[in-house]
Amino acid sequence: RNMSSAGPEGRKKMRECDGLIDSLVYYIQGAIADHEPNDKATENCVCILHNLSYQLEIELPESYAQSIYVQRRNISSNDKTAGCFGTRSRKVKEKQQDTPLPEEKSNPRGVESLWHSTLIRIYLSLIAKSTRSYTQEASLGALQNLTAGTGPMPFAVARTVVQKANGLPSIRTMLHVSHPTVKKTAVSLLRNLSRNTSLQSDIAREVLPDLVLILPESVPGSDIACETTVSICYTLYNLTQSSSHNARLLLSADGLPKIITISMNDSNMFSKASRAASVLLYSLWSHTDLHSAYKK
Repeated sequence: RNMSSAGPEGRKKMRECDGLIDSLVYYIQGAIADHEPNDKATENCVCILHNLSYQLEIELPESYAQSIYVQRRNISSNDKTAGCFGTRSRKVKEKQQDTPLPEEKSNPRGVESLWHSTLIRIYLSLIAKSTRSYTQEASLGALQNLTAGTGPMPFAVARTVVQKANGLPSIRTMLHVSHPTVKKTAVSLLRNLSRNTSLQSDIAREVLPDLVLILPESVPGSDIACETTVSICYTLYNLTQSSSHNARLLLSADGLPKIITISMNDSNMFSKASRAASVLLYSLWSHTDLHSAYKK
């Protein structure tokens, strides 16, 4: 687990190690089958897989890149990582276009398992069944890593999470946990998922009211809560930008007063949150059919 946090070269060596990823997946499958999702070894296994999935999109071996993914090497790689749950900040386009999906192998081996639907379903199962916050956060974080890019692999993972594996109810539950970093990671995952235009109506129907509910009444005081607020605002931005229906859903959930209050906070410390809320407000105003409702 510590070694998997060592950086790109460490991740590369561990991904290439024959049988390592397969063994980790095998152990977690056994723990779930035996109804033991809370043991420490399972937590360690998921944390390793979480780290090995980090920047997978741009660190894939050439053989995979040529067959399923056109690499985007213009993404900044100077991200900070610290321990199992580091700062995973990477600026990505908020909108992800629909792209052809890669074919999935029926019997994945090694690095192929990292984005396979089998492991995606395992993560969702752990999110639903484990009560260990580190296990929940690592499972959410692995899915966040896998959906962070803009190519066919991240899009395929996003579609599996939302449509094939019905993962939104489990993710929605994590929005209401008391652990702040678990909540932050759940929102960050939803932000990635919401960039997929074909999934936006499903996501809005399932979690938009919950996102509005956990949006604070004013700018929060802690860094983690502030980052969570930023991600909520950009997720709502993605969901409402092209949908008047979703904007009306946000309005009926009483989201507007909260967003206005956050946008008006001009403290430098929390400027990211107020800026994100302002971007959301500007986008909401573009739905001219809702102007009279907004004014009321």
